[in-house]
Amino acid sequence: MSERNLTLLTDLYQLTMMQGYYENDVNNHEVVFDLFYRNNPSKNGYAICAGLEQAIEYIENLHFNEEDITYLESLKLFNRSFLDYLANFKFTGDIDAIEEGTVVFPGEPLMRVKAPILEAQFVETALLTIINHQSLIATKAARVVRAAEGDAVLEFGLRRAQGPDAGVYGARAAIIGGCTATSNVLTGKLFDVPIAGTHAHSWVMSFEEEIEAFRAYAKLFPDKCILLVDTYDTLESGVPNAIKVFDEMKAAGIKSASYGIRLDSGDLAYLSKRARMMLDEAGHTDAIISASCDLDELLIADLKRQGAKISLWGVGTNMITSSDCPSFGGIYKLAAEISKDGTVIPKIKISDNPEKVTNPGIKKIVRVYDKKTYKMLADILALEGEVFKEEEPLTLLETKARWKKMKLKPHTFVLRELLVPIYRQGKKVYQNKTVKEIKTYAHTELETLWDEYKRLINPQIMPVVLSDKLYELRQKMLEDYKKD
Repeated sequence: MSERNLTLLTDLYQLTMMQGYYENDVNNHEVVFDLFYRNNPSKNGYAICAGLEQAIEYIENLHFNEEDITYLESLKLFNRSFLDYLANFKFTGDIDAIEEGTVVFPGEPLMRVKAPILEAQFVETALLTIINHQSLIATKAARVVRAAEGDAVLEFGLRRAQGPDAGVYGARAAIIGGCTATSNVLTGKLFDVPIAGTHAHSWVMSFEEEIEAFRAYAKLFPDKCILLVDTYDTLESGVPNAIKVFDEMKAAGIKSASYGIRLDSGDLAYLSKRARMMLDEAGHTDAIISASCDLDELLIADLKRQGAKISLWGVGTNMITSSDCPSFGGIYKLAAEISKDGTVIPKIKISDNPEKVTNPGIKKIVRVYDKKTYKMLADILALEGEVFKEEEPLTLLETKARWKKMKLKPHTFVLRELLVPIYRQGKKVYQNKTVKEIKTYAHTELETLWDEYKRLINPQIMPVVLSDKLYELRQKMLEDYKKD
């Protein structure tokens, strides 16, 4: 899948704008775009950035082949000279990005693209669809894993995903967000992540007797024998038959690495507690009780509060589609132009909606941690050339309420810049990480958040403050606009 040519995965207006730039002889005009988002999904306190690997694959394979040019020519929209330009098109600019698995907040550039305007404009659509989707699902998965309170969570959503790509890359993002495994075999192959699954109701229904189905499955997979017990009657048939099979395995000297039952319908709290009693009374105290059935983070949290005896959660539809918030809302805005002499000309988008006013200039993100606990204190959105020192006092002013201050004494905090180089002059300079490495890193990132920021409902909001210089630049540009 990494060798697919996704060059035409774009909106038409990217190409029509490109032709306009080309015809007006501004194709070498260098600009800077920011890719960021405005609101955390699912009313969460944070998001997890994901999708960088696929964004890199897109840039690496970016080219218009003969079929692409022929198709564009057939549209009767583009001039021959512009099509000839596209035939030799490639990305030659710089990209900086936040690494996958990083905890991020609204307004922060997840990716910064510096390139000739035709190139920077064209990559917008594909970068957004890649980063938006995986960041959304990684964030949703982190919420689900948080609700499970240390229990394993399996991603089971392939059949409900919005198409093959959403299923494959959504599962990848779910692993980054903290899921233990996925049911998606292709994702397992592509990204070397664990896969898991049991059997369907149709397996049970294809046998004359439920216990025959269980015995056949146990014979096939004695080391991982999780039996689906709700095809007919969970407590009167399913669990008792499962116990009989477990007894038979035990009598035969079969020691399973993991065995147990799965519940897929009914009152999961009640059924799991009753099933746990039955399994324990039969001597199968180490048997797993897993559950599926349209789970999400809020239902899992509620089941935990009710004392449900479930230790393995299979989550499908609501995670792979992020059902309560189906869009991440990432956007891509012009932040600066660079003149021929290298002068940076900041750009700002002004709107009647205050939240849509952008932050101008070439920016960086500096994360501030408490030195003792290494918990996050705030993020600073600053201009690229600004310098902050740990040995000097630091005062942070809230962007919307400048009278609110956070004063930090020297040597009591640690600083870290989040944007890292990915491309320089069209050449990749970044070493890709494996999904397992990204998952481990994401877990470490989440540990730097206080619990208050990880609440599922009404979380605390992390301060993302503008540096004094950026704030003053923004205000000056707004004031200049008012004067005009």
